[in-house]
Amino acid sequence: MTKTTRLCMIMLRLMAFGATLSAAIVMATSHEKASFLTLSFEAKYSHSPAFKYFVIANAIVSVYSFLVLFLPSESLLWRLVVVLDMVFSMLLTSSVSAALAVALVGKDGNSYAGWLPICGQVPKYCDQVKGALIVGFIGLILYILLLLLSIHTVVYPLLFQKA
Repeated sequence: MTKTTRLCMIMLRLMAFGATLSAAIVMATSHEKASFLTLSFEAKYSHSPAFKYFVIANAIVSVYSFLVLFLPSESLLWRLVVVLDMVFSMLLTSSVSAALAVALVGKDGNSYAGWLPICGQVPKYCDQVKGALIVGFIGLILYILLLLLSIHTVVYPLLFQKA
């Protein structure tokens, strides 16, 4: 792996680590209490399985990103990293999609199911969820770029290797 490619890989991994860790922290700290007429309720990320999945997936991917930073560039484990980058890109895609679906129901409600929107009562909570989803989506984009760079770096030389 050339020095330029290694530097790009490290920078992308650091940015992906920061984005996924930030998304997990922002979502995990999102909560707000509100009262509607005589009814009092609390909105927390842990009340939704999709938000829990989002936090867990981003935490797992951030730990993986951190560990891969210490992998030597000459190691044969980079072939495994390509596969793991693909797996974790799919994990991030599914977690962002699930959390976004629940967030849209929380924002707009669902008139067919009779679900009312809650963002009018807990705007701070909804803003934190929105911020976590934006940062999580940025992390997903960075992971897709990492996957493409990993494929180019590891697989391309194997395909065009002179016998």
